[in-house]
Amino acid sequence: MSDISDTSEHTRISNDEFSRIEDDSPTAVSTPQNGVDTGIDMPSVVKIEAAAPTELVIGPPPNGGMQAWLQVFGAFFLAMNSWGIINSFGVYQTYYATGILSSESPSNISWIGSIQAFLLLLVGIATGPIYDAGHFQFLIRLGSFLTVFGLMMTSISTEYYQVMLAQGICVGLGSGCLFVPSFAIIPQYFSTRKALATGIAASGSSLGGIIYPIVFYKLQPQIGFAWATRVLGFIALAGFVVSLGVMRVRVLPKQKRALLEPGAFKEMPYTFFTLGLFFSFIGLYTPIFYVQSYAIQEGITDQNLGFYLLPILNAGSVFGRILPNFIADKTGPLNMLIPCAMVASILCFAWIGIEDVPGIVVFALLYGFFSGGFVSLPPTCITTLSPHLGVVGTRMGMCFGLTSFGILIGTPVSGALLTATGSWRGTQLFAGATVLLALICLLIARGAKEGLKLAVKA
Repeated sequence: MSDISDTSEHTRISNDEFSRIEDDSPTAVSTPQNGVDTGIDMPSVVKIEAAAPTELVIGPPPNGGMQAWLQVFGAFFLAMNSWGIINSFGVYQTYYATGILSSESPSNISWIGSIQAFLLLLVGIATGPIYDAGHFQFLIRLGSFLTVFGLMMTSISTEYYQVMLAQGICVGLGSGCLFVPSFAIIPQYFSTRKALATGIAASGSSLGGIIYPIVFYKLQPQIGFAWATRVLGFIALAGFVVSLGVMRVRVLPKQKRALLEPGAFKEMPYTFFTLGLFFSFIGLYTPIFYVQSYAIQEGITDQNLGFYLLPILNAGSVFGRILPNFIADKTGPLNMLIPCAMVASILCFAWIGIEDVPGIVVFALLYGFFSGGFVSLPPTCITTLSPHLGVVGTRMGMCFGLTSFGILIGTPVSGALLTATGSWRGTQLFAGATVLLALICLLIARGAKEGLKLAVKA
């Protein structure tokens, strides 16, 4: 790991620090004396040549050092308080079903969490150009305010529309402002270990998915729904203060990023990769939103252990976001994403046959690991599927913008199937089938990029 002082070597001045004074080639002038032109040619005393404009040349990413790892540290807290809050919605899904929104169907309640995740991904299309224009701090401050404000307003909500506005829309918009900046800054400091650094930052969302459900579950019976939710808001605020204090943009793009690049969809690898993510996010979040309700309603666990299944799932996700990313630096991110999708699909189908406590706990751990790897690898995959870095931001925005519609409809459809059939089997089959369809699309994308060569890094 390089020392922080090493980063100074990457910035240099292209011209001399001072302009030279040229006096070896004097220019002949007729110099007046006492207001009278003597007609005698006298050399000029000095001729000063103006310095050329200074040009800063930024070197390659340092791939380490205090400043670089501080960005990962700050991005960790941004992920914790954006995706981490969304990953915690399962505990609210279970509480609302028996609490203040008990008159609403599971499908209606899940729309709140779906809107959160939808806005997080969709708003990223607009925040990308704002980030490129140099407004990193503005986005972090706005996102922090909206997230904390939304949680505080949720704490005083008693009606469905109030919870939707506060927790669904306000928190979702805040998370959307944070998503692109938190991950776009990492490639400025890392190149050879970019996937690992991204995975460490992304693991913050899993930590949030562990802390927030436990805090809410422990505090809600003691101090009530309102103050339990406010405590989550204060925890998020503390994390945002850390991120604002340490995160700094190293270099801005030379030109503004285009909002759309329609020509990207003429490339089979990118097109099928985007389709794969779309289908995966339709089904991938179904276990995350419903595993607690399933275990409690089916009598597999009591309410106490049932509430802890979501933190257990997110604990597995911590390792799932780091280890696959570490391996991806050597194998290629797409080669790691495909096995994660395959195992996640198998686990969704296996969920149908789980009827005891050991089975549901192992399921939560394994699904957390492989779903965590799946959701943390796509940004690095998009980089490998782009012809050059200048279009990565645009392609990432388009891909996640389309993917957002998958996450928007996925869990509400799962809830509607549960309500319509009165059985969990339809919900479980729906989740497994959509992730399986995603796997097929990813295999086509990988084949279109590298063919049938299995040993090639992709």
